[in-house]
Amino acid sequence: MTFLWGSATAGHQVEGNNVNADIWLLEQVPGTSFVERSGDACDSLNRWSEDVAIVRSLGLNAYRFSTEWSRIEPAEGQFSQAWLDYYARIAAACHDAGIAPVVTLSHFTSPRWFAAAGGWSNPQAPGLFARFADRVAQALGAFASHVVTFNEPNLPLMGKWSATPIADPVRTGLEAMLTAAARACGSDRYDVWVYSRGEHLDTLLAGHRAARAAWKRVRPTTPVGLSLAIPDTQGVGTQAGVDAYRRHAEAPFFEAAREDDFVGVQTYGRLLLGDNGVVPPASDAERTQSGDEFYPQALGAAITHAHRESGKPVFVTENGIAAASDAQRARYIPAALASLQAVRRNGVPVLGYLHWSLLDNFEWRRGYTQQFGLVAVDRHSFTRTPKPSARVYADLVRRAA
Repeated sequence: MTFLWGSATAGHQVEGNNVNADIWLLEQVPGTSFVERSGDACDSLNRWSEDVAIVRSLGLNAYRFSTEWSRIEPAEGQFSQAWLDYYARIAAACHDAGIAPVVTLSHFTSPRWFAAAGGWSNPQAPGLFARFADRVAQALGAFASHVVTFNEPNLPLMGKWSATPIADPVRTGLEAMLTAAARACGSDRYDVWVYSRGEHLDTLLAGHRAARAAWKRVRPTTPVGLSLAIPDTQGVGTQAGVDAYRRHAEAPFFEAAREDDFVGVQTYGRLLLGDNGVVPPASDAERTQSGDEFYPQALGAAITHAHRESGKPVFVTENGIAAASDAQRARYIPAALASLQAVRRNGVPVLGYLHWSLLDNFEWRRGYTQQFGLVAVDRHSFTRTPKPSARVYADLVRRAA
């Protein structure tokens, strides 16, 4: 099987004006903790063909993008054939260009009506998500090379081990923001998985299984999995902290992945854990733009761990850094890929590598303050300009072919 070298984006982060999405509303409410609104994003809604052309120009053979549920089903039970056709055109264009379309069904966002009905606390949620997956499979299943049901569904469970907790509404102001969104919808609840404490995990995993089954009924041979946030977790002192973290934030998902065709790995660095929690990196450690430790070799360790725990082939569905200076990214990519190639030589089955991200895009509550892209995007004209790191990556891929 041909190894897939590519890059990734997500609909809400690049398309723009995703007005029916749950997170769009969170950006608008009074007291929002989003530093900026997504607005037009990268205008990939209209410029997606430019993005596909850039992928091809770099000599890559895979492109990961997401289908926005809130566009396809803007009101419960009302499906838009026009939007299904839109995403089918992207997948077909990739396919015709010799680029494998890797399709993500849910990249953090859901329809506003879904959140107002309780999100994944709603017992009907798995069936609703499966119905959406079926419609997408029928529209573009003939072209998709791989399907990712959920992007980093373990992220909320990682919160208590983060230096800036993701899933602590008291510390982050999420509770007030979610309450304001519920009020705006005329509901008593507004549940958004990525900004939760990870409650109702069983319902979400049931949704993963239901969506996988729905897709397989339409396209039985398409590989389906989920992508997980997997740092290189290292113990400081004993392994007790690592073991506790993995039981909570990884084990349920690896167990679910045993029924899948692959496990997606998304690695951005390492996590140092002592018995009492996170141990910060050394004071003189090199940092990325997001404040994380610069540690590209984390990728190989994360891949090996994910394969060992799931028993499945690994697909690196995201890896990269936020970098104010592209020179740092240009140093990061060769080191990360060296760790990837080392584990492949050791026999770990890896299907492909997708760099995050193709474009400098909307980074959720951080707005446009951080640059993950291989390609710069002018915030006014939307002109795309490949960075030197894009050429570094392209050259490495060409030599690996």
